[in-house]
Amino acid sequence: RAAGKRLVGGAVAQPSAPTEVRANDPEDSDKSLLPQDVPFGVPEIREEFERVLMKAQDDICRALEEVDGEAKFEQDRWLKSTGGGGRSRVLQDGKVFEKAGINLSVLKGALPYEFVSKRGECPGFEPGERIPYVGMGLSSVIHPKNPFAPTMHFNYRLFQTECGVWWFGGGTDITPSYIDEDDMKHFHGTYKRVCDKHDPGFYGKFKKWADEYFVIKHRGETRGLGGIFSDDMNDRDPKKLLEFYTDAVNSVIESFVPIVEKHKNDEFTEKQKEWQGMRRGRYVEFNLIYDRGTIFGLQQGLNTERILMSMPLKTRWEYDYQIEPN
Repeated sequence: RAAGKRLVGGAVAQPSAPTEVRANDPEDSDKSLLPQDVPFGVPEIREEFERVLMKAQDDICRALEEVDGEAKFEQDRWLKSTGGGGRSRVLQDGKVFEKAGINLSVLKGALPYEFVSKRGECPGFEPGERIPYVGMGLSSVIHPKNPFAPTMHFNYRLFQTECGVWWFGGGTDITPSYIDEDDMKHFHGTYKRVCDKHDPGFYGKFKKWADEYFVIKHRGETRGLGGIFSDDMNDRDPKKLLEFYTDAVNSVIESFVPIVEKHKNDEFTEKQKEWQGMRRGRYVEFNLIYDRGTIFGLQQGLNTERILMSMPLKTRWEYDYQIEPN
């Protein structure tokens, strides 16, 4: 392989990625981002899920703006030369929210055989080959300013590949700096009701998955207090899973907004704000080292600013920090 050219400042030029253009005409904001020349997968499923994710993005942004009362989301709509695109929305330095990013991506590309074959049989393809795919996801991280209001993350996604393998995945999880048991009962209770509506086994399975996934292994700590998490879900009729993931993403507002409303005006000390910064430092460590979405985006050569939109504006690391008793 030819070595990358070294640039000013010591950076190394990477292999060229698909070109990306901004497409911020307000009249195009609600247009589908799906590539039209995809001869595989079930079109009706991906078309409906894109509509679900676009509406969820609109609804959640509107709800957060109402809670904040001052700041508004800025949108960056973009298209890929290879097909697909996205709507990236970020709110920063609001009255209530330090930072909230909600990113919709619709992608077309090719995945390694080894990546896809873990999720199902890949007839017609061999190890070492790349398999065309179309995928979409709505991902978000919301960082309130008040240390008594928790950070919340969600991600819901669908992939379809040319070899016939498809899967849904995603979930919603919560990361408080200070624990309010009633808040956690509300959050987890919301998602237990969603899960139980579709399959009585979902909540126990997906909660356990979240508890095992959101672990900062090098610290021996959990990132937060979990929620639900799932991946590679293709064990039943895709229409049934579409219904479940639709209800799950549409429960984000119910699960989270009342908690922020409850705490957005709580009084706090500088010491409590510093503790929030320490917890956010842990959040950054997990996202940069273990988060599947971050790793996937960087491996696919996607836009770095959008991949790292989950980072808080302010965080804190102290050497050998010791937690005070009580």
